[in-house]
Amino acid sequence: MSDRKEYDLKRANLEKAILIEANLKEANLEKANLKEADLKRANLEKAILIEANLKLAKIKRANFKWANLRKANIEGANLEEVDLRGANLVGTNLTGANLAKANLEGANLIKANLAEANLAWANLKGANLKEANLEGADLDWAILIEANLVESQLKGTDLIGTNLERANLCRANFIKANLGEANFREANLKKANQLSIDQLSKVKTLYNAKLDEDLLIPLKEKWPALFEVPD
Repeated sequence: MSDRKEYDLKRANLEKAILIEANLKEANLEKANLKEADLKRANLEKAILIEANLKLAKIKRANFKWANLRKANIEGANLEEVDLRGANLVGTNLTGANLAKANLEGANLIKANLAEANLAWANLKGANLKEANLEGADLDWAILIEANLVESQLKGTDLIGTNLERANLCRANFIKANLGEANFREANLKKANQLSIDQLSKVKTLYNAKLDEDLLIPLKEKWPALFEVPD
């Protein structure tokens, strides 16, 4: 990129634009309208998309590594297999978005809205999801190793087979969450809300997990194998 000015697209109207495989690395797209745009396989590494409108956009396999998407609207967009490693998604609206197999390792998702989003098989290792809304989201078989989920909303969330090893889930809300075969090895579940013995009895492991005594004692009595070193 020789001249950054030609990539200053702040507030640009790119609704329904065809930008397949476009090179927009480090471009300024703050508050740009990209509603229903086709950005499949586009390169937006380190791009600025603060408060941009990407509702219903096609973003499959695009590169958003280290991009700034703070408070962007990405509702209902297709981000399957997208690279969002290290991206800033603070307060971003991802309601109903398809993030299946997306790479969000180390992404900042504080207070992001991921209600009803598809995050199956996504990589969220080390991601910051503090106070994020994951109500009704699909996180089946996702990787959330060492993720921060403090005070996150997990109401009705599917966490089947999800890897939450060493994740911090302090004060998270688990009402009606499906935890079948989830890995909570060394996870912090202290002060979790609406978390039941029945839910935890179905997980893969609770080895070295931090639990409040009202859950820990009966679980150890009835399901001691959950606290043994997993295979």
